[in-house]
Amino acid sequence: MSCESKQAAEPGQTPPVEAPTTTTDDNGKGKTPIANDGKEKKPITAELQQRLKALFDANPSWKDETKGLQPDKLQDYMTGKLEQMLITASGKNVKDMGQFKFWGTQPVPKFDEDDTDLPDGFIQDNDPGKVRQEPYPILDSFEWVTMDLTDDAQMEEVYALLCGHYVEDDNATFRFNYSKAFLNWALKAPGWLPQWHVGVRAKASRKLCAFISGIPVTVRVKGQLHRCPEINFLCVHKKLRSKRLTPVLIKEITRRCNLEDIWTAVYTAGIVIPKPVTSCRYFHRSIDWLKLYEVGFSPLPTYSTKQRQIEKYNLPDKTATEGLRKMEKKDVPEVHNLLDRYLKKFDIAPVFTEEEVEHWLLDKEEVVWSYVVEDSNTHKITDFFSFYSLESSVIQSSKHSVIKAAYLFYYASETAFEPGEDAKKHFKHRLNKLINDALIIAKMFKFDVFNCLTLLDNNLFIEDQKFGAGDGLLHYYLFNWRTKHINGGIKVDGKIDEERGSGVGLVML
Repeated sequence: MSCESKQAAEPGQTPPVEAPTTTTDDNGKGKTPIANDGKEKKPITAELQQRLKALFDANPSWKDETKGLQPDKLQDYMTGKLEQMLITASGKNVKDMGQFKFWGTQPVPKFDEDDTDLPDGFIQDNDPGKVRQEPYPILDSFEWVTMDLTDDAQMEEVYALLCGHYVEDDNATFRFNYSKAFLNWALKAPGWLPQWHVGVRAKASRKLCAFISGIPVTVRVKGQLHRCPEINFLCVHKKLRSKRLTPVLIKEITRRCNLEDIWTAVYTAGIVIPKPVTSCRYFHRSIDWLKLYEVGFSPLPTYSTKQRQIEKYNLPDKTATEGLRKMEKKDVPEVHNLLDRYLKKFDIAPVFTEEEVEHWLLDKEEVVWSYVVEDSNTHKITDFFSFYSLESSVIQSSKHSVIKAAYLFYYASETAFEPGEDAKKHFKHRLNKLINDALIIAKMFKFDVFNCLTLLDNNLFIEDQKFGAGDGLLHYYLFNWRTKHINGGIKVDGKIDEERGSGVGLVML
């Protein structure tokens, strides 16, 4: 089980492998769609052949699957599988799938596996009697430790490791900067187990040089409930990344989960490994555009000016939704009920208890912000939204040291349950109003940018609220559980899919 690095994304860039769409280009040439829903098949264009060649050249192990196929059979192949491949393989962190020797030994779906007729279920039989009782062997100069995160000194060690060696973008310009308050929130969810905070120390120096964690969550995958760990914060010291610590970290936390009679897990990564169950795209909404431009996060578009960009992203000083206020502890039962009903519409989503809603959503200074809308007549909670704070260190700027980013978390609205032909229209209008207020509040608290993914119903407001597409994808993975691909809210060209929406209701930190 793993959570490899999330891709730091920059706005305004598109994936390097762009799939064909049904629109026409500047020359009026039609482009072949990936799926035609059973309609008459169109010929494979030279453009598509070129893109396929580039994709297969980057992943030689895929070529065998299509060797010798006639054009019509290749089109069938594309219809069934290529949409998923193009989405998950569009990022720059794609490796040749034949190189995944470690993942080939793990109970995860394989890229060449046709899951069309396979039922949902475990990939590997679960036998508690075969679980290894001792930790996996590690290099002689290192030793396993269980980090006690109730101890301030050990929490400080985890914080320092992540600050110096966790996720950064490809250009080494930005690096996630998790605060100690954030880590206390993220790593001590209700029911957390100390043995799922796994570290590796150097024997000689006693320095913490690797870490991986899990927290207990209940996730519903197409009606099937899983009480499993959410794996996160896999980090290895930069100087030790040739020591092959990552596979043994994954095996060790897997062993520790198996000892608790837990056999599945959920995790995310910014890179493609076998095999994503879904992929979502990052979108960014500038709040302090000038600062983002000065650190190299946001470009200056052609034919625009700095002043025009600043004006474009200007926000009001006050919120507009009547009855909007900060969430209080007394609101937890109603917010829990509202969120629980809303998340049932998604193919993969968490199932929270009231205790978990209180932990994850109740306002915590400098970590998570949550707001509810209270009806003035009934005093019922009709809506809520939340976002959390995650700074990024600016590594190569003399002018700014951090970017303060807000990440959209969970939300729900009673308008999501309205019946009738205009229900979606009403929900979209309400959601745009709520998210605009969230942006205004983020501005009040001096955030520089507001980020989201193409999950939940975010596609209903992304364009209207001036979010720009990033070049990063976040891939979701299930360990030891097979299910058919879930729509991640993006089309094969990387654009949002407002019509189909997203099947993803799980927001991972």
